[in-house]
Amino acid sequence: MFRLKTLWVVGTRPHLWEGYKYAACRSCSSKAGSQSGRNYTTQAAAEPFLSGTSSIYVEEMYKSWEKDPNTVHKSWDIYFRQVSQGAAPGTAYVRPPSLAATSMSAPSMTQPAMTSTQLTRKEPITDKIIEDHLSVQTIIRSYQLRGHHSADLDPIGINVPSMDGLLGKSVQKFGHCHLTEEEDLQRVFQLPDTTYIGGDSHSLPLGEIITRLKNIYCNHIGVEFMFINNREQTDWIKRKFETPGVMKFDKEEKRLILARLIRSQRFEEFLARKWSSEKRFGLEGGEVMIPSMKCIIDSSSTLGVESFIIGMPHRGRLNVLANVCRKPLEKIFCQFDSKLEAADEGSGDVKYHLGMSVERLNRVTNKQIKIAVVANPSHLEAVDPVVQGKCRAEQFYRGDTEGKKVMSLLLHGDAAFSGQGVVYETFHLSDLPAYTTHGTVHIVVNNQIGFTTDPRSSRSSPYCTDVARVVNAPIFHVNADDPEAVMYVSKVAAEWRATWGKDVVIDLVSYRRNGHNEIDEPMFTQPLMYKQIAKTPTVLAQYAEKLMNEGIVTQQEYEEEVSKYDQICEEAFNLAKKEKAVSNAEWLDSPWDGFFDSRQAMELPKTGIKEEVLRHISEVFSTPPPGDFVIHGGLKRILKGRMQMVNERVADWALAEALAFGSLLKEGVHVRLSGQDVERGTFSHRHHVLHHQQQDGVTHNCLNHLYKGQAPYTVENSSLSEYGVLGFELGYSLTNPNALVLWEAQFGDFANTTQCIIDQFISSGQAKWVRQNGIVLLLPHGYEGMGPEHSSARLERFLQMSNDDADHFPFYAALSGSYNEKESDDFEIQQLHEINWFVCNLTTPANIFHALRRQIALPFRKPLVIMTPKSLLRHPLARSSFDEMVEGTAFKRMIPEDGVCTNDPNNVKKLIFTTGKVYYDLIKEREKIDRDGTIAISRIEQISPFPFDLVKEEMLKYPNAKVAWVQEEHKNMGAWTYVEPRVRTVFKKISETNNEYENWLHKKCEYIGRNPEASAAAGNKQRHQFEFSQFMSHAMKEI
Repeated sequence: MFRLKTLWVVGTRPHLWEGYKYAACRSCSSKAGSQSGRNYTTQAAAEPFLSGTSSIYVEEMYKSWEKDPNTVHKSWDIYFRQVSQGAAPGTAYVRPPSLAATSMSAPSMTQPAMTSTQLTRKEPITDKIIEDHLSVQTIIRSYQLRGHHSADLDPIGINVPSMDGLLGKSVQKFGHCHLTEEEDLQRVFQLPDTTYIGGDSHSLPLGEIITRLKNIYCNHIGVEFMFINNREQTDWIKRKFETPGVMKFDKEEKRLILARLIRSQRFEEFLARKWSSEKRFGLEGGEVMIPSMKCIIDSSSTLGVESFIIGMPHRGRLNVLANVCRKPLEKIFCQFDSKLEAADEGSGDVKYHLGMSVERLNRVTNKQIKIAVVANPSHLEAVDPVVQGKCRAEQFYRGDTEGKKVMSLLLHGDAAFSGQGVVYETFHLSDLPAYTTHGTVHIVVNNQIGFTTDPRSSRSSPYCTDVARVVNAPIFHVNADDPEAVMYVSKVAAEWRATWGKDVVIDLVSYRRNGHNEIDEPMFTQPLMYKQIAKTPTVLAQYAEKLMNEGIVTQQEYEEEVSKYDQICEEAFNLAKKEKAVSNAEWLDSPWDGFFDSRQAMELPKTGIKEEVLRHISEVFSTPPPGDFVIHGGLKRILKGRMQMVNERVADWALAEALAFGSLLKEGVHVRLSGQDVERGTFSHRHHVLHHQQQDGVTHNCLNHLYKGQAPYTVENSSLSEYGVLGFELGYSLTNPNALVLWEAQFGDFANTTQCIIDQFISSGQAKWVRQNGIVLLLPHGYEGMGPEHSSARLERFLQMSNDDADHFPFYAALSGSYNEKESDDFEIQQLHEINWFVCNLTTPANIFHALRRQIALPFRKPLVIMTPKSLLRHPLARSSFDEMVEGTAFKRMIPEDGVCTNDPNNVKKLIFTTGKVYYDLIKEREKIDRDGTIAISRIEQISPFPFDLVKEEMLKYPNAKVAWVQEEHKNMGAWTYVEPRVRTVFKKISETNNEYENWLHKKCEYIGRNPEASAAAGNKQRHQFEFSQFMSHAMKEI
């Protein structure tokens, strides 16, 4: 606190500094003054303008004056001169001549006449008057800053705010501000430009000022916004809430609110009557959420939004589908009949996890809108980044660069919003260039409880919404039993998003009338809360009574509206009884119109391209940027090396990847790659974005300059998040099947922090929700002595979630209908169609080229998980000729032995199957001990679905060979536990179909690799090398 201490020292009054500190505290903390009743009266307190918040300003002025007195206003010059000459506090300040207008605005009809205490030009200006006006400004700011703490937000009255010292009577008295008498409330004060409570009036009595502030900030709405560091935005919010008369609703608007409340509540009551023992996670206690959502949609539609992407947990989902999306009620009721089986694919999901997509007319705006509710598992907030990615993708394809046509709407529970880290991760994507959706409206249905845990045990912050403060999102706390207040903040939230393109949060403070679900007993853990809830009338009953008292509706009109909706539900219930089956596809949240109709079903595509295309892309990728763009010297060497490869007609991993991307871009396929450090690549191999070495922010991406009219290529470094970013990219991939969307982990090990997205959405999404997606996961994997956290992408976990049967050798009749004992030519495409995803551990650049292109060429979409290499990125043997990527070539599921062994297969003593980088270690060791003719080594590139047919063919080629599986991972990790039972199934198949191989039924596959361990890899490099040499030596034994 050097600033004013220096000022007083200049005046030779250092003892006044401590007094100043008390004076500053006095003005900015009413709590400190009221708790003890103390009123600090130091000499420094005599300076009326000194406060804790003005100290920085005063210091800056003083520093400027010290350098040049002419740089400050004359009044400051006089003040600083007086202080320097030893003037006593309170005497140094000389007020400049008054600039008050000759006449003030006429007072309103309800405003008392101005008294002689008002600040006008006709009366002398004393320090007392100035200080009183400054105190009034402090009062106003206190309400703006802290009023939400005293707002009446809790509809069941159990969480009554206790803010003594901040607001309440202490605000009215303000003894610490010298407004101590009751008559002070009648005094008229000029309003500062930091408030809009006066409307057209520029001054108000203190009592009226406090009354208006209380009504605005301490009623049923708590506005939390003063932490926002943008003056325009805070002024915008003040205008929305402080301007007199802004919260008025006309008769029709009130009737609409009532009608929506009726539908929301009666829907839940209908379900409770018909299926009393079924879990449905109803909305009882928070029914106003439905009118709130519809108000946001109406307001946003008015402002030009055409598409809404909604994410939400299970509570209230059926109600949203029925009353927001207008899903036919009979389709919802069918989900309660467990005897109805699905007429299409998929194992389905519980009804309160399902999503949907609909295009319908908005009856309020008379505009066509599209609404998609994204399916979500029980991991409450997991859907947040998925929604954001889907929203961003739709904005991208529409060319909606400012988010004016497409918006996201996220619903949350209070415990999950404060407790789950993915909420924070998603918020931090909100303003990043490649991830922003230009504002999301968040509605927190604040039940004031999470399952059985109350807020005292579930969060450390005052509010469940405090996480939103990190991105300067305004937070509107509102009592859910005041529907008109809810509608107003919903409208303001929609307008905020449209105006500023930033997130906004509505904290809908409500309660949960039932337990966690309808058959749960909440009295076990919250007896007092639920006794109070039992006595609380529903929001519908309260609002209906209010409107009847106002003469807006009659009792008869209300009952007719209720009866009308009940009849609709009954009719739908009778229709549901006639249904014979359910359709999972009717609940699809991301339909791809026309995609499957335009594809040649079940045809395995060739993915090679013309050599001139390979050469053109390679040359552009290997050429420095044009003009005077200055690149790093190391990049010049890299580009020169790439060009040398082009001349030799070979490609390494980075070039093959660029060839896949570039050729797809040429064909009009949008490619998006994101993750940590993907622009350069974790291992400095990719370099898709080149940086000017002399100009900050100037970059060049050559893949966006390949062909005229090509599709755009997006490559973007992400925030240091896996869970949020992978969820975002998954959502992005759901929007358009004709786009290649990839997420790369910095190291494959880090994928476990996004396991929820992998487990709940990617691996099982098609089975649960009939939702295909073609996202690609690039996971660096390989044991190279880098320790436990930089070695394994946990290949075993992905294989464990593959849905192919280890004990069944697939048989597919030819699609033409002909029968053949040999595996059908359509074996591969049918296997790909039936699996839930593809898991690969590739060893050649050509295969990464084909694998990526195959994602788009296939007539369906499946996720692709690739264990990408690290050392192989620059391995001299890990290169592919252009001949392996030209027209007529395709992806190789397995690469068989093609060396000396093939000349005399009967002489081969051992057939090794392996996958990934260790293949190159094996062939090096085999060559070193000269066993090229007796040990065959075959690479399985696509581990899942398992290439049964190719493994069988390779085994039969070497009938005298012992079969072994070699991996660099530990025995309880890697592919061994997946591969071994499938190899046994191949042995069984061979023994059953070939009489000469009957004894193969009992043949076994030998494991060669590291021993079981708890840790993924050794931390000590010497131990790592010892383990490697041990299993390598074992692998090279012929018998």
